Amino acid sequence: MATLQDIGVSALINVLGAFAFLLAFALLRVQPINDRVYFPKWYISGGRSSPRRAGNSVGKLVNLDIKTSFTFLNWMPQALKMSEAEIINHAGLDSAVFLRIYTLGLKIFVPITILALVILIPVNVSNGTLFFLRKELVMSNIDKLSISNVRPRSIKFFIHIALQYAFTIWTCFMLYKEYDHVASMRLHFLASQRRHAEQFTVVVRNVPHVSGRSVLDTAEQFFKKNHPNTYLCQQAVYNANKFAKLVRKRDRLQNWLDYNQLKSERHPDKRPTRKKGFLGIWGERVDSIEYYKQQIKLLEKNMASERQKKPRDIYWRNLAIPFVSLTVRKLIISLSVFALVFFYMIPIAFVQSLANLEGLERVAPFLRPVIELKLIKSFLQGFLPGLALKIFLYILPTVLMVMSKVEGYIAHSALERRAAAKYYYFMLVNVFLGSIIAGTAFEQLDAFLHQSPTQIPRTIGVSIPMKATFFITYIMVDGWAGIAGEILRLKPLIIFHLKNMFLVKTERDREKAMNPGSVGFPKTLPRLQLYFLLGIVYAVVTPILLPFILVFFAFAYLAYRHQIVNVYNQQYESAAAFWPHVHSLILPILTLSFHNYCKSRFEPAFRKYPLEATMEKDILDRTTESDINLKAYLADAYLHPIFHSFEEEELVEVNVERNKSHTASDPTTEISSSSPPHQVSHPRSPPPHYVYHPSSPPQHAYHPHSPPHYAYHYENEP
Repeated sequence: MATLQDIGVSALINVLGAFAFLLAFALLRVQPINDRVYFPKWYISGGRSSPRRAGNSVGKLVNLDIKTSFTFLNWMPQALKMSEAEIINHAGLDSAVFLRIYTLGLKIFVPITILALVILIPVNVSNGTLFFLRKELVMSNIDKLSISNVRPRSIKFFIHIALQYAFTIWTCFMLYKEYDHVASMRLHFLASQRRHAEQFTVVVRNVPHVSGRSVLDTAEQFFKKNHPNTYLCQQAVYNANKFAKLVRKRDRLQNWLDYNQLKSERHPDKRPTRKKGFLGIWGERVDSIEYYKQQIKLLEKNMASERQKKPRDIYWRNLAIPFVSLTVRKLIISLSVFALVFFYMIPIAFVQSLANLEGLERVAPFLRPVIELKLIKSFLQGFLPGLALKIFLYILPTVLMVMSKVEGYIAHSALERRAAAKYYYFMLVNVFLGSIIAGTAFEQLDAFLHQSPTQIPRTIGVSIPMKATFFITYIMVDGWAGIAGEILRLKPLIIFHLKNMFLVKTERDREKAMNPGSVGFPKTLPRLQLYFLLGIVYAVVTPILLPFILVFFAFAYLAYRHQIVNVYNQQYESAAAFWPHVHSLILPILTLSFHNYCKSRFEPAFRKYPLEATMEKDILDRTTESDINLKAYLADAYLHPIFHSFEEEELVEVNVERNKSHTASDPTTEISSSSPPHQVSHPRSPPPHYVYHPSSPPQHAYHPHSPPHYAYHYENEP
């Protein structure tokens, strides 16, 4: 069990680690050669085309101004300059609401921390119950600050009960206000957006095959008959898998052609050449420029041929999953997640064995000579457990994202939300409950072996509050040094320079080498939920944990604000659709009732767009753009992005006229017609609003690179 000394050692290691990361970040971010690593957002938005400090040949690579090295914390005030409205315009509503989660944490826990430290710490310390149990239980001095130190049946427990109610009411009040505010932000954001195709579109999957008819004809006849006043047009979405490979190959050849042309321009007297064999290692030597021109020409012929092939498979894999397969997949993934949670208890138990050396010493005395060395013991108990847990959890978000993809979700935002939900439940069961149970078992192993069974519940009740020391070490590793590591971006930095060294030949390659990344909701949202859970649970029983959480919320807010302004480039905009997931706090009775009330009061705003607001937006659209041709606007809204990569030629023809003949090839998948339609969304655009059948609008499903397998459009007005 970690002592005050162990916590101090851990704090020192993590503070020094965070300081080293920040110092390295301060030195690296001002180097022009790293500008695309630490400011890619501005390159993508067009706000920057070259490093600001570029000068002579040396200055283009390295910043020689030593004074900038002493301002290693100036990024913090710079990150606070942009207002929330500016962040929404710059990075989207998702990013702005994500930052509000951290400020919400500060609003909730600052007053709770002050009251808990001022009132509960003196109450807990004054009783001294643990002094009489020191022979039975494994404990440290820091445990005297917890509720475990209060005598059984003491009247002082009423102070803890009263504060628990006060903290819960305050937390619910702040959650309610934030839910209300975020819902208003979302509706305002949706109303302020320009027209998007998904506002008039639903995706239809699993269209049944009718003998003698194409799927397009079947769908059109159905909607003309059942929705004669609202049906506008339809568009089938086809496979572009093989075609996309050809396009990527063409891009590589084009890059080599650009590179050789630039090389020829620099040295007109020396024409670049290469060998025709594998990787240019052997074969006949030819003119490089002419060679790549011929290869591109040949490839474009193959691309033209590929565009004419029928039938075509769906490029977006989950759009082609049959209805029965979706059910089977979800069952398999549910069982797999359960197994993953169960078997992950093994490494969690190993981590807890590191955190509870005293319990092991009593059972295995032969380990005592090594464990009792002060420096080793402080390191093992104060720093290593948190680090080991973070390492074990490192690959988990990726694994859970793959599982969500296998489940068949067609929306990128839905995939991330499902992965985040799985990760949170995993952390709830394994990191929170598992660490408490396994840690208590290891800690009090000797007591469990020698006590009567009737005393075990008392031992568990006294021991659980003392597990806060383990979570303190984890917060420092994950929430202090981990956040500093996030802002350093060491992995993207190394990858960018490796690509720049070996793969980049043109400016286009250099832009592709940038990896701005994103907020990463599958990883960051569960972490936030865990810290909220730890703060709420331990606020009364072990309040000494709260200051460590406050440091995390404040530091993480600054770090992620900087990253959102300068680095991250979100792949999609869901208009804060993830907020109901963040709001969830599953606690008994009162808080569960409060959660259900907020869900019924606010969640509809995150699932459907109000009819009144929809009509207002339609009236505004008709007033400002009365001559809009919706058919032409929607004609190519859901073509695969690969078809838009060549502006000089029309790659795909989509017939949107109602009474004209349709494409002969059918969409690949045919699924049961019993599946309901799903709403489609689009990169950087909010969920659709509808002007038809307001009693049963389709559900939202969004993916920036996954248009509908088959789409039909509704008119703007009935």
